[in-house]
Amino acid sequence: MLPKERVAAVFDHQPTDKVPIYQAGISSRVASAILGREAYVGGGIQQYREARALWEGEAAHKEYLERSRRDAFDLIHALDLDLVRPSYWRMATKPTQRIDEFTFLYGDPGGAWHVMRFSPETELYQVIDRSLTPEPSVDELGSAVEASEAGIEGYDPKPEGFPDLLAAIEEFGEERAVPGAGVGVCVPRERVWLEAIVLRPDLVGRYLMAQARHAPGVVRAMEGMGLRFIMGGGDFASKHGPFYSPKAFHALMLPALEVVSEACHERGCYHMFASDGDLWPVAEDLFGASGVDCFYEIDRRAGMDLRLLRERYPHLTLLGGIASETLHIGTREEVVEETLSALEVAKELGSCIIGCSNQIVAPTPIANVEAMMETLHGWR
Repeated sequence: MLPKERVAAVFDHQPTDKVPIYQAGISSRVASAILGREAYVGGGIQQYREARALWEGEAAHKEYLERSRRDAFDLIHALDLDLVRPSYWRMATKPTQRIDEFTFLYGDPGGAWHVMRFSPETELYQVIDRSLTPEPSVDELGSAVEASEAGIEGYDPKPEGFPDLLAAIEEFGEERAVPGAGVGVCVPRERVWLEAIVLRPDLVGRYLMAQARHAPGVVRAMEGMGLRFIMGGGDFASKHGPFYSPKAFHALMLPALEVVSEACHERGCYHMFASDGDLWPVAEDLFGASGVDCFYEIDRRAGMDLRLLRERYPHLTLLGGIASETLHIGTREEVVEETLSALEVAKELGSCIIGCSNQIVAPTPIANVEAMMETLHGWR
């Protein structure tokens, strides 16, 4: 089977010749070791690189975009993945001031501003200072809700609005599976939004529904490009469980997810949902009633066990099975054991695409990544 045929079979719950594989994300340091050159992929480091390129001018930014795309594609070829990740993190906001080699200021120095600094060791690009501005109140969220609702009218995205996906289709479409994107639904994780779940659930519900009502337009565009597997979701949990109650999830998130699932299913597409953390407290709604077809970013170390998920929710397609933490701090033997365990579930129960469920972080030992890939290609 071709890689794209394996992926399609897994979503259709059909047998495959091999277990399909993918990787959710890879740091620049690890990717550079794989490619034998500095690789323009990763998380915060890509945002820092874009800041630097924007600061240096239009030609530098164009080079950044071209190099980022080429390196992402070359990494997929090098790892021989069935399901591809066509692009990595972006932040296309030009800085106002360059403070030093790793630090930029954004915004108005005389008004609202923030400073971001890049850490080469962790590859994170984070806010380290900001102007003193009052936090919005819960009632002030109404303007954000109204803006989201206003954006629904006439929303009709076209394939040309997704250049990274079009480039990935041209590069991989005959051989590997390219996922669509753009149907995420999530409560923002800022404190004011979490407070609003309790104090103004009406605003939160409207905001989530506005996100969901963009889905039909996105799905039309994805279908027009021939993309059936559409990534969505949004992080809302830690290893200790969701950031808000199952009751709030049922009242606010579930109706919005149902809208997205319906939009996907009307066009023969699959609704993929991602979140880290322990999601068992809302599993019946999220994996059952919502109509979600696929769960990815499975956090094994938070208790989201691949076998248990397959047995309880046989209609789900599952992506992952190998924890970033195991690759980061585990021994080679632990990495091999966890990889084999995931492969065994996939072979026995089907409907799984195996790989690291989240970012392979910068300090991860290259030997552990090699052990995972050798096991994936040797035992699937």
